[in-house]
Amino acid sequence: MKNLEFNTIQNNSWIEISPAEFENIANFVYNNIGINLTDQKMTLLMGRLQKILKKYTLSSFSQYYQLLINDKSGAYLSEFANVISTNHTFFYRESDHFEYFKSNTLPELDEKLRINQANDIRIWSAGCSSGEEPYFLVMLMKEYFGNRYSSLDAGILATDISTKVLQIATNGIYGSDRLNVLPEFYKKKYFSKLPDNNFEVTNEIKKEVTYRRFNLMNDTFPFKKQFDVIFCRNVMIYFDTPTRDTLVQKFYNHLAPGGLLFIGHSETLNKRDSNFKYIMPAVYRK
Repeated sequence: MKNLEFNTIQNNSWIEISPAEFENIANFVYNNIGINLTDQKMTLLMGRLQKILKKYTLSSFSQYYQLLINDKSGAYLSEFANVISTNHTFFYRESDHFEYFKSNTLPELDEKLRINQANDIRIWSAGCSSGEEPYFLVMLMKEYFGNRYSSLDAGILATDISTKVLQIATNGIYGSDRLNVLPEFYKKKYFSKLPDNNFEVTNEIKKEVTYRRFNLMNDTFPFKKQFDVIFCRNVMIYFDTPTRDTLVQKFYNHLAPGGLLFIGHSETLNKRDSNFKYIMPAVYRK
């Protein structure tokens, strides 16, 4: 990484961002992680990045921009994503998706296994945040398949651009507020209560999820086999229409025929240009 000389920030002064500085950072972020920072987000961005500038003793947003563009490791961009993204989630969020997965998707996948005499189920939690979604999907599969699950290749690939949330997900420890709406059955069976009153996902579930840092803006996806199901919920709200449409097409290409895409309820697909078939709110089939 290139070493840069920066002036030390004096005192705890608030650092203003100019329109030109905002435009530079916004363009860089859009081109690299797809987040569309409109002019209305200038004040939000300025406020959220104050601690970052002080952390690196930067005296201007221009210096921060240089830090971003000269970073070949992606660490500073990942840190930016940690700060600017809202990773508010909890177990059983948008519960109708999980009910559909349990009642409709899993029986369909089971029938597909029988017809193809196969044993692999490929599911991708894209933009997995702090891990609640992929962990609960495993719990649902465990309940559906029972003892048969151990004979299946059925783990979950879970990816996010934020190293901060991936670390939380890997640890699998959550405050009780994250489990408030989770049915008590799953809470008792698949979590251990810790002395500090937090809850930890059991190792039985943890070992079934593979966490990786991955940028959905990559030109190509490195997956050799298609997925049966892709969850990408409440991620595309940060993207503009062209970016979203491009990503949706990538998802389509990486889904097996008949595969399902779950998106957030606040998100929609471009019905005119998308090849997906509408199934129910925020659920689409290839």
